[in-house]
Amino acid sequence: MSSFRLTRTLPVDATGADLRADVRQGLGHNPKSLPPKWFYDARGSELFEEITRLPEYYPTRAEREILHDRAGEIAAACGARTLVELGSGSSEKTRILLDALPGLHSYLPVDVSESALTLAAGALLAERPSLSVHALIADFTRGLALPDTPGPRLVAFLGGTLGNLLPGERNVFLKSVRSLLRADDCLLLGTDLVKDEATLVAAYDDAAGVTATFNKNVLNVLNRELDADFDPDDFAHVARWDREHEWIEMRLRARSALTVKVRELDLAVTFEKDEELRTEVSAKFREQGVREELGAAGMELSHWWTDRAGRFALSLSIMA
Repeated sequence: MSSFRLTRTLPVDATGADLRADVRQGLGHNPKSLPPKWFYDARGSELFEEITRLPEYYPTRAEREILHDRAGEIAAACGARTLVELGSGSSEKTRILLDALPGLHSYLPVDVSESALTLAAGALLAERPSLSVHALIADFTRGLALPDTPGPRLVAFLGGTLGNLLPGERNVFLKSVRSLLRADDCLLLGTDLVKDEATLVAAYDDAAGVTATFNKNVLNVLNRELDADFDPDDFAHVARWDREHEWIEMRLRARSALTVKVRELDLAVTFEKDEELRTEVSAKFREQGVREELGAAGMELSHWWTDRAGRFALSLSIMA
């Protein structure tokens, strides 16, 4: 018989407190920046789902292809009885793993959004009446404690989200994941790979302008949540490839000199003409670099799979 449990590890106002802190810090300094997690209000999530269906945006399709092709190998390599998914969202791609794990007992989706967790869990339980789902409302970047569930456990971090963290942040995060793993557990990690600049930039600057709308939506979030008076039309969407760091940066560039008020914080933010606000870093990886970063965190890369075009990778790691 299926079961569902929801546990909150975040304080009720944690999201609002984090937003206020990030905006005060990010807009109060030069160069200006905001973490990409603030894209994802309801409208931002809808826009991102639209982005994943664009012809230019290959990562979602490439990762799904690997899962379809390799799910059996992943299941055989880890033999998981519990699947933990960090940043689970709608759990769409997770269904491929769930179907491939014959001995699965428990699914632990982890997300900051209670509504996303509840919606996804309801759909999964309707399809899989024997599954036990224990959803965690938590911020996995802050450290995480997992409930006691049958092992081995497979911790999945899909979608290339690791690339949104800066190198130092990735090291802290991977060490925190390592601290969750027991001797027979595994980490399944999705990473977008370095490739030609034109393909990379197009994925973040599509011809239909959906990514530009997505990028500017963060300003709507600040207007609504912090009583700011940003006009998204005052900013241009920018996506550029940083060859030195091997990452894509998304930015918003002020079309003219202006001042924005963030009333909730009693903050006035000035922009010079052409000044940019960085809203996302999306690092791209090479196999050796992933291996080294995992090794520095105390894990050993044991399997490496790419899609047929070599654009994206899933790796499986064990305790070192």
